[in-house]
Amino acid sequence: MKTFFVSAVSSVLLTGLMVSAAQAQQFGQPRGYIGGDAMFWELDADGGSDRDDVGLRVNSGMQFNDYFAVEGHLGTGGSDGPAELDYLVGAYAKGIVPVGPEFRLFGLAGFTEVDFDADSESDFSYGAGAEFDVAPNLAVGADYMRYLDKSNYTFDAASVGLRYRF
Repeated sequence: MKTFFVSAVSSVLLTGLMVSAAQAQQFGQPRGYIGGDAMFWELDADGGSDRDDVGLRVNSGMQFNDYFAVEGHLGTGGSDGPAELDYLVGAYAKGIVPVGPEFRLFGLAGFTEVDFDADSESDFSYGAGAEFDVAPNLAVGADYMRYLDKSNYTFDAASVGLRYRF
């Protein structure tokens, strides 16, 4: 299952890069970006105790125009009792709303695989956030993601960090 999901995420990102080359003439030159975040995650079990901690997340993506990008997340770290986040990996479509020249709101939707110790789950994921440019190629950003929404628990994370655009 892990190999299939990682292959699927890789395929989605590769397809996004190929589409960006095809759309470059229509929307202008696509821009890549990479970022690093502190990820404050929470595993909320129905009828049980909540688990939470802080991990690290790297995100990378390709922005095709002012309104659309594809983005990938890779996160790890943190443990609270029996819940230890080994990794999360996901791929998302990113809709962007430019509010001003330096400020953007965005929404994310895609799929994520999360591994806690030996238990791995994947699910549809979604979230929203904002970015503010502090320099021509550097932005601070924050987002909130619902990575897993299972019948007996949810896994969410709020992240704050920096993005560098190429």
